[in-house]
Amino acid sequence: MGVMPGAPSPALEADFSAHTPMMAQYLRIKAEFPDTLVFYRMGDFYELFYDDARKAHRLLDITITTRGQSAGEPVVMAGVPVHSVEGYLARLIKLGEAVAVAEQVGDVATAKGPVERKVVRVVTPGTVTDQELLADRSESLLVALVAQAVKGESAGTRAHVHGEEPLRWGLAWLGMASGRLGVTECANGDLAAWLARLEPAELLMPTADEVRRGGAAFAAAWAATGRGDAVVTHRPAWQFDAGLGQRKLCEQLGVRSLEAFGAQDKPAAHAAAAALLAYAQHTQSQALAHVQSLEVPGTHDLIELPPTTLRNLELTRTLRGEDRPTLLWLLDSCRTGMGSRALRQWLTHPLRDRAEATARHEAVAALMLPAIDGGTAGFEALRDALRHVSDVERITARIALRQVRPRELAGLRETLLALPGLRSALQACGGESGLLRETADAMTPDEGVLETLSALAAEPAALVRDGGVIATGVDAELDELRAISQNCDAFLLDLEGRERARTGIGNLRVQFNKVHGFYIEVTSSGLDRIPADYQRRQTLKNAERFITPELKAFEDKALSAQERSLAREKWLFEQLLEALALHLGPLQRLAQALARLDVLACLAERAHALQWVRPQFVNHPCIDIESGRHPVVQARLQETRGAAFIANHCRLDARTKMLVITGPNMGGKSTFMRQVALIALMASIGSFVPARTCRLGPIDGIYTRIGAADDLANAQSTFMVEMTEAAAILNRAGEHSLVLMDEIGRGTSTYDGLALAGAIAAHLHDRNRAFTLFATHYFELTAFPQRHTQALNVHVSAVESGHDIVFLHEIEPGPASRSYGVQVARLAGMPSAVVRQARHTLETLEQQEATAQAQVDLFAQAPVTGSSAPVTNAGAMADEPRAHAARAVLQMLQDTQPDSLSPREALQLLYQLKDAADGHAPG
Repeated sequence: MGVMPGAPSPALEADFSAHTPMMAQYLRIKAEFPDTLVFYRMGDFYELFYDDARKAHRLLDITITTRGQSAGEPVVMAGVPVHSVEGYLARLIKLGEAVAVAEQVGDVATAKGPVERKVVRVVTPGTVTDQELLADRSESLLVALVAQAVKGESAGTRAHVHGEEPLRWGLAWLGMASGRLGVTECANGDLAAWLARLEPAELLMPTADEVRRGGAAFAAAWAATGRGDAVVTHRPAWQFDAGLGQRKLCEQLGVRSLEAFGAQDKPAAHAAAAALLAYAQHTQSQALAHVQSLEVPGTHDLIELPPTTLRNLELTRTLRGEDRPTLLWLLDSCRTGMGSRALRQWLTHPLRDRAEATARHEAVAALMLPAIDGGTAGFEALRDALRHVSDVERITARIALRQVRPRELAGLRETLLALPGLRSALQACGGESGLLRETADAMTPDEGVLETLSALAAEPAALVRDGGVIATGVDAELDELRAISQNCDAFLLDLEGRERARTGIGNLRVQFNKVHGFYIEVTSSGLDRIPADYQRRQTLKNAERFITPELKAFEDKALSAQERSLAREKWLFEQLLEALALHLGPLQRLAQALARLDVLACLAERAHALQWVRPQFVNHPCIDIESGRHPVVQARLQETRGAAFIANHCRLDARTKMLVITGPNMGGKSTFMRQVALIALMASIGSFVPARTCRLGPIDGIYTRIGAADDLANAQSTFMVEMTEAAAILNRAGEHSLVLMDEIGRGTSTYDGLALAGAIAAHLHDRNRAFTLFATHYFELTAFPQRHTQALNVHVSAVESGHDIVFLHEIEPGPASRSYGVQVARLAGMPSAVVRQARHTLETLEQQEATAQAQVDLFAQAPVTGSSAPVTNAGAMADEPRAHAARAVLQMLQDTQPDSLSPREALQLLYQLKDAADGHAPG
């Protein structure tokens, strides 16, 4: 970006005297924005010069050329038309570029030298407000982030684990197109979750070489979000000042203290807000009048959804990074863009407090009832009415920033006129809902706004510069100037008839264009009859164009009237915006009410169409789901195959906190686990759920460890990623958390993986005491519930038919009998020779396992450090010979280096292990 307000300007120090006046003006502007593309207005084009031109040529594939010279060098330039600039800006923003738009602000008629130009706005990925540049159903957030050392921390505190400096992160965010401003603070462990929730389009941070604090923690958190497409913009460290930030927040909100918002004692957040507000005001070149409120959510106010959970549950993006099929894709049938954005906010910021979710459940239930006058459900009439509602939220922001277009205001006017009908439809809904009554009360049209908008033409032009924006009868001076312009056609027809009669030239025409003004056109055949008072204006191939004293006098009068009319209309439009700016608060409250109603009607429609039920919240810990279904998988099955989804139960409570899930690949273990988490999340945002019944106790976080992938960019193997994510869960999950663990430990050797899986399961069961769905292919883990009373074995069922396998996708009690991996490989198209060999090897291994009955207790509690309590193994004491054989086998394995064995040596070792297992001395 360019130089911020208050910083010394390099333009004051540079000497541009050797350049032409116009290029000197451009270079002074460019010096203020050295790292930003400058769009320099010249007539009907925005021009770029020198390095900017070369860069734009590369990024946009536009023509680059040279014109004339300045300071003895050719001027390299490229340009884009004014009428299509939004498309080019959109492409640059998508590429992460920032653009400073320099407009002509001086009067061409009175200018001496180049017309005065100045930058009127800077468009960046996090500050866009143009409707053409924004995604309709998502928000582009600008986020500022800064780390501060925590004072008074001792070396023994948790913050110093692994030598990390104890840090407090300050975050501030702004939706420029909505006016949504928020701040919070968090510790290192919560940073990734906040970044994943906010999904910044642009992230502001202190310059790396000035402030290195928190670099490693940020890098890890940023990598966890997977947001490689976001732009990181570095700002000078002095802009992240806590005192300055507190003052800026108070000034922005018009208050003396932040205590009412719960944001008074948050110095790290204040520091982030200082840089955020300075940057935002700089890019808009004005105050942010539409930013009038502050949200201060805390980490403990929200259900924790780490980046891995957002990714694994595919809430807003698939694992491939696509927008569909996701839970948001399935849920979002909103009629307006602001409704869709509110739904995304609900989904990624679920509240722990059940009061808001319960109120939403009541509202959805009321909207699903038949209307009071009978007939269809209440939500249907509301959704029909909402179809014609404009994006009041973004229109309000653009009014405040003086960027709104006439047709957007016409849409706002139509929305306000439709409010009485919307309120009537809402009041006709049956049932009692305080949230719906509150929403209806907020949808009262503002008479002041309607009166102001009545000055707008019924169907205004797209742009103010085109005229036809202000209605007739609003301003007498404008009406008079328009009358002169509108009488042009009658005058020209009359003049054309008189000149044809005077000259005898039957094809003579009187016309007008923007380049040459008014003229009389005569073809070559009539040139010998032109009168003496015809003055040549232009020569064409087969015709000549002339002007007469009478036509010239009319031209001066008409063009002057047209220019004055456009200038008057522009002034009146600016006055209209000034009047509307007095009503920003009511308009924003209206936008919030309309967005909320749209989401509630959307959830009612989804519940009705997909046969979802209202969940019940209870105070005691439990997740009791009868006939639950995965909403997205069910929808895709119906869409692509017309197949039915197999519903399953899940019952977790104080007596059963963990399900150990076994069964074949493709059997449905992961689907079952994900559907439980999705149902819990949907209930928490106020949605009905895909189940027959659902009862949920308190939930403070949803944690997942599913799938396997390398993190090559950060030099982490599949197993390292797996262990890092598992460690994060063990350190954060509590007794009100839901944990999904899918095949933990498979990224290493069998014994290492089995030992780790057992230890992790024991920690979740004994220490975290979280509700846990633990899927595994280690059949040894099915012994886990024998020693852990709150764990239970279940399996996904499948049956064999010859060499084939049929997946039943049903969750049944008890452990699975086998994995069916060979059968799954056959279904995947594995060559038959490979399948036969694998089946033969599997049978051999199973026979060997049956003879080796070494009983190793994987789940015995490790002795506490410093304890002298003996650890006993009842199975080993009862059968000492068998225990001796087991120790012999283990010792041989510990002494073996597998990578150094030849095939013959490996086979020989296999026979030795068998002899040892049978109780014979190894040969």
